[in-house]
Amino acid sequence: MEIILVDTCILIDYTRRMPKVVDFIEQIGKDNLCINSIIEMELLQGALNGKELEKIKKDLQQFLLLPIQQEIMKDATQLLSAYKLSHQAKIPDMIIAATARFYEIELRSYNLKDFRFVPHLKVSNELL
Repeated sequence: MEIILVDTCILIDYTRRMPKVVDFIEQIGKDNLCINSIIEMELLQGALNGKELEKIKKDLQQFLLLPIQQEIMKDATQLLSAYKLSHQAKIPDMIIAATARFYEIELRSYNLKDFRFVPHLKVSNELL
């Protein structure tokens, strides 16, 4: 099975134990799902209290954390420059897209509008 980069929006639903997302993650297997530091930070930023912060940290430990190489940041900068005005591209999304492109893996996200314009990016919103 191929490794998949899981976007923040999907992991938010996972931390909320949404059945469809939990089923997806269990079926694919946590060994085949990964995140990067941007996704990790976005999730941590959403914590409302200490208990929730610890729960998010525990949940995230189960996923492979992909390093963000300098080449990823260079690509993200180029993507932001190319798509900021035409598609309202945002820094975190371009780093996530560049991560998927660098590692040549699929990105799963509910927010296809944030990524569909990025060339050479395989992105899907399919859970099962």
